[in-house]
Amino acid sequence: MDIHKLTVYCKVIEQKSFTRAAEALLLSQPTVSEHIRSLEEETGQLLLNRLGKEIRPTEAGTILYSYGVKALRLLEEARQALDHYAGMLSGRLRLGAGTIPGTYILPKQIGKFKEQHPDISISLRIASSKTIGAEILSGELEMGVVGARWKEPGLSWQKLFQDDLIVIVPAAHPWAQQKEIQLEQLLEAHFITRDHSSGTRLVTEEILEKHGLNPAKREIVAEMGSTEAVREAVKAGIGIAILSSRAVEDDIRYGTLAAVSIKGIKMQRPFYLITRKRLSLSPLCKAFIESFT
Repeated sequence: MDIHKLTVYCKVIEQKSFTRAAEALLLSQPTVSEHIRSLEEETGQLLLNRLGKEIRPTEAGTILYSYGVKALRLLEEARQALDHYAGMLSGRLRLGAGTIPGTYILPKQIGKFKEQHPDISISLRIASSKTIGAEILSGELEMGVVGARWKEPGLSWQKLFQDDLIVIVPAAHPWAQQKEIQLEQLLEAHFITRDHSSGTRLVTEEILEKHGLNPAKREIVAEMGSTEAVREAVKAGIGIAILSSRAVEDDIRYGTLAAVSIKGIKMQRPFYLITRKRLSLSPLCKAFIESFT
């Protein structure tokens, strides 16, 4: 099976479109279509369903895609290993991250790493912690940095650093003038939270429960799909929130938001490096992980 055709096929699946795959690979659309036709002829299977403008894999196509991703990853690892043997570091690293590390931490780390290794490329996918975990398991990503830990036997976890979680309120909120509040006062507030798959939300609820407050008793007035949306909603006076201190440090510095402590409670969350268990990492991935130490 031709590796170039397999690359084209996997790109069509990922882009869900012949046109977008052709653009990504700098090929013509007829060339992409011919590669897919040739693969279907070679395998004797219908690999793709054409549903209007969107392309979806058939069951046989899904099987081929899963093996195709593995084959392409191994080929990339082989290239990197040979470059590493020759004293160079090259190739592409696909990594994922939750909102906080992906927005506020990893870009600087990637920039420093790129300065040392200009021939490499890194793609960063920002999504919920569990989405990143699922994509590492499927082989779409090689590593991730997330702020929550859950029961997943297929993943390996390594603690990287700590983050502080803080209660944030609008600048005009009565609590903004207080140094701290009692834990029970949170039940009096209108809460804005991230969605259920968010690492920030998962860890916040664990901490509150650990200190005797049932998170389900909070009055949640809005759920947002991003940290930025939560910040803006708090600024607009819709409610209060618990967010990473890294995400709101500029707002607090300029007085558009205020941070409030909870008496006797320090809310911290660890961030974890996650990789797939029993999978050898590429030289590029290993070098990037070592750059954190």
